[in-house]
Amino acid sequence: MTDATVGTIDAVILNFSPASLQLLNAILAIVMFSIAIDLSPKDFRRLSRAPKPLLTGLFSQFVMLPALTFAMIVAVAPPPSIALGLMLVAACPGGNISNFITHRAGGNAALSVSMTAIATVGAILLTPLNIAFWGSLYAPTRAVLRETAIDPVSVLVTVGGMLVLPLCLGLLLNARRPDLTARIRGPLQMLSMGIFWAFVVLALAANWGNFLEYAGAVAGLVVLHNGLALAAGYGTARVAGLGAFDRRAVMIETGIQNSGLGLILIFGFFNGLGGMAVVAATWGIWHAVSGMALAGLLARRPVPAM
Repeated sequence: MTDATVGTIDAVILNFSPASLQLLNAILAIVMFSIAIDLSPKDFRRLSRAPKPLLTGLFSQFVMLPALTFAMIVAVAPPPSIALGLMLVAACPGGNISNFITHRAGGNAALSVSMTAIATVGAILLTPLNIAFWGSLYAPTRAVLRETAIDPVSVLVTVGGMLVLPLCLGLLLNARRPDLTARIRGPLQMLSMGIFWAFVVLALAANWGNFLEYAGAVAGLVVLHNGLALAAGYGTARVAGLGAFDRRAVMIETGIQNSGLGLILIFGFFNGLGGMAVVAATWGIWHAVSGMALAGLLARRPVPAM
């Protein structure tokens, strides 16, 4: 990374209109609703009786990954906006496609869906807490945070309206009308993911010049960071003594981050700060590639469901 790139990426602001931000909010709400109609209260009751895999996954997601991210940033010392972007992605809950990838990989898809749901609820408090905690420990990002007014109530409203409300509505509909959710589940999930990726492509097109100029500066860091995330999930699950079926779910859930939520927070609270937005956008592309490649490899080595 050249000195010129370091100097300019922190100053660049990506083009993302308020209408685009509202559209992304709506899209992520639809994606979350499509995930929620896969859940029922019995899923949570089952996990409450045997919570070890779920707690292991949440620990990996919200403790191990942010800690490893901080260690990586201290070791590599990237520009402040890139460092904060990596911290923010690490502080987000599991991504929307983690459930699909876990299923393809032959892992515990029910555990993956439940982790996504519970981590999404927990993200209301844990995501801003992790950003503030780890960001304040690193001097360059601490300076960025001081210049940024993050209102916790605004974060709560944003995350609650975009993720938690659709989650509750999906659970309610599945409990009241399981016949309806069984019919719409597959088509809605395909439609919501299609809309989401179409939006990402259009957003990148609107900022293509900046993305091409700066993506190379973060690509290596994103690949390394994603590798650390997958390793954190696998290692934490292994140390906890989980079986291979659950281990695959925890690994993928930790390695597939909700970069869409990251973009919402970046444009809503950090004014589209260049390095942060490029990190989140690059993550959104790379984790899908690495996740599907990993799923293809794991699918060749099936493990028994526990």
